[in-house]
Amino acid sequence: MSQFALLGKRRFAPFFWTQALGAFNDSAFRNAMVMLAAFQMGLPERQVSLYTNLAPALFILPYFLFSATAGQLAEKFEKTRIIRYVKLFEIAAMLLAAWGFHTHHLALLLTVLFMMGVHSTVFGPIKYAILPQALKPTELVGGNGMVEMGTQLAILIGMIVGNALMLLVGVGPLASAALTIAVALTGYGASRAIPPAPATAPELKFNWNPVTETVRVLGITRSDRAVFNAVLGISWFWFFGTVLVAQLPIYTKFNLGGDGSVSTLVLTLFSLGTGVGSLLCERMSGKRVEIGLVPLGAFGLTAFGIDLFCARPGAAVLQNLDWLAFLHAPGSLRIVLDLTAIGVFAGFYVVPLFAFVQARAPREKLSRIIAGNNILNALLIVMASLFGLLLGTLGMSAAQIFAVDALLNVVVAVYIFTLVPEFLMRFITWLLVNTLYRVRVDGMQNVPEEGAALLVCNHISFVDPLLLMANLRRPARFVMYYKIFNIPLLRFVFRTAKAIPIAGHKEDPAVLQQAYDAIDEALAAGEVVCIFPEGGLTGDGEIATFRPGVEKILARRPVPVIPMALRGLWGSVWSRRDSMLHRARLPRRFRARVELVVDAPQAPQQVSAVTLEARVRELRGSLA
Repeated sequence: MSQFALLGKRRFAPFFWTQALGAFNDSAFRNAMVMLAAFQMGLPERQVSLYTNLAPALFILPYFLFSATAGQLAEKFEKTRIIRYVKLFEIAAMLLAAWGFHTHHLALLLTVLFMMGVHSTVFGPIKYAILPQALKPTELVGGNGMVEMGTQLAILIGMIVGNALMLLVGVGPLASAALTIAVALTGYGASRAIPPAPATAPELKFNWNPVTETVRVLGITRSDRAVFNAVLGISWFWFFGTVLVAQLPIYTKFNLGGDGSVSTLVLTLFSLGTGVGSLLCERMSGKRVEIGLVPLGAFGLTAFGIDLFCARPGAAVLQNLDWLAFLHAPGSLRIVLDLTAIGVFAGFYVVPLFAFVQARAPREKLSRIIAGNNILNALLIVMASLFGLLLGTLGMSAAQIFAVDALLNVVVAVYIFTLVPEFLMRFITWLLVNTLYRVRVDGMQNVPEEGAALLVCNHISFVDPLLLMANLRRPARFVMYYKIFNIPLLRFVFRTAKAIPIAGHKEDPAVLQQAYDAIDEALAAGEVVCIFPEGGLTGDGEIATFRPGVEKILARRPVPVIPMALRGLWGSVWSRRDSMLHRARLPRRFRARVELVVDAPQAPQQVSAVTLEARVRELRGSLA
């Protein structure tokens, strides 16, 4: 099912439109207010600058003050009811805004802007915590992609419409007020159709002290290192994006020689690119939470950020170009490509991180972890604004700041991937498997989302663990022959994936016993373990006799057993069909078709090495 099909599902569509309309109203109101101050009231430039710089600070302030409280609300109470209260609050805010537009009362409008910040702060933890409750695991990446795409487009359209309506001669304030009230009412109507989302921690003791609760929420966010570093990655995305977007108006004017229409075009390219990248995540990840896309996204942000600097490092030769003239100017196509690509790779970067947090964080703590994420996001946004101002004060041009931002992204990415090698390991696995194979998976829903399980699979090639690793939705501990475990380059992947090396009893009984102990510890901890009971690669394409080690594992720790079968790998460069001399050649089939068939779980009391071998043979069929 395509991710767009979610728009036809009640469990997703009303929420999608509710959050998109809210993002639209935030953007439309903020831009209408700025246009009112800048063009309708005849204020001096210094006063206009004060209001335009004060506005972002007022909007972001509630994230520091109320995110921790919002996280508690989302955990303790039913989420749909909170959403409806938030939308009613938005209607009240837009009614106040209408009076502010009519009377040109900027102090009142700034108060409303703060209220809209509160609106977004309370909605934020619910926005991402409700998705795992509403969506299936295979829909999580696609749902996040749709939400990110919808948010980006809503913000962009809201900016354009908010600017345009306020500039209408004679009726700008009235038109802006009517639109924002109508959108708020429509958003409330959409929220009425959202299905119930039960509280995940109804017994939570509410803490009204925002300071102590903020400290506690940040502590919860830091409790899982992988989740916390994903949160840091998301916050860095906001830092990178804030620095980039803040420079775009100056870059448009001086480096591109464009007018306001070019500024709108530049923002449109970035937003559309982000939307496209967000939607592509589902297809590229195979509907799994694939954090291997994160390093790819980080690489793209840096590569195209640097190229954006190289494309136009100095002032434009032509000035005051409209968007059409700019597109026809020499060198513009490269700039269009860079801006769009930065958006696409931003989608590759941030969507898997959000999905990873949602999938990995405990359900009863997810809203508070999202609240902690929002606090750190707000902090990094403020730091990004100060950073951009500092670089500008030092005399750097907008293009030079792009280059600094892109290079700094390398440092931060390396830091995060060093702390959590799983990101880089998943990228290497994703790249290798998707370069060499096209994998069709049947029955992946049979692998339980939580709890211990033992996977058993036939063993055809040296890359079997990589292929399974890239397609299983849950991290699995692979038991593999110690000589394969120690293959150069791949050793990093296997060690990071916490694979368990094993040897034959005659080769190294100590390694064998250590392997059995590690398997038992992993199963006792509720992890998934995958073994290849043949004890080695097939030499003729057929399945060898399953060894009794699987029975020893189950006798020590009875857990559900899931038979699996790989098809299509026999004859590949990584199998033993050819001699070592032939295997040294390049693969004969790039993007070869491979199948993985996953059977339903079987009770440990009902299986043996013989019955498992027979079932795997049946699953594999005649094609190895």
